[in-house]
Amino acid sequence: MRSARLIIGIGLAFLIGCSHQPPQRPSQRKGETPQVDSAQLALLQLNKDLAESADKQLLQLVQTQDESYALYEGGAWVTVLDQGDTDSPTPRQGEKRVIHMKVYDLNGHLLQDSEGTYTIGKYELPVAVDLNIGEWHRGARIKMFAPWYSAFGMQGTKEIPPYENVMIELELK
Repeated sequence: MRSARLIIGIGLAFLIGCSHQPPQRPSQRKGETPQVDSAQLALLQLNKDLAESADKQLLQLVQTQDESYALYEGGAWVTVLDQGDTDSPTPRQGEKRVIHMKVYDLNGHLLQDSEGTYTIGKYELPVAVDLNIGEWHRGARIKMFAPWYSAFGMQGTKEIPPYENVMIELELK
């Protein structure tokens, strides 16, 4: 009888222990103001400042160019060098397209030269390209100045450094 009580007591303790909820992070407690991570806020402010600086740099750059540029989504400055086949359909989300892309730093040094098949809208391309490619037809040639935040971002690539503002030349095949 004593062993039965012991087993029941251990079982009850186990059940009570298992039903205990784990402690919540302070930001998840109801009625409390979430804690602010000052390092995260500082990083956000830094990136905002860098993005504003990139926008100013690209605006000044396009004002010195011979071609006329228009501001597109993602902060990219674009000029269409060749309209291509305006009777062909423009790329749509989820569609695969062959694109030849050359990426230069703002001093004109070639960083990347690639041609491949990309799925539109899957961000296989720089964001500035992916956001705006639906504007252009097969055979179109585009020149674009893209800020780091809509080009290759904070990470960059093997060929392109982080936070690099770039000039991109595209041809839709």
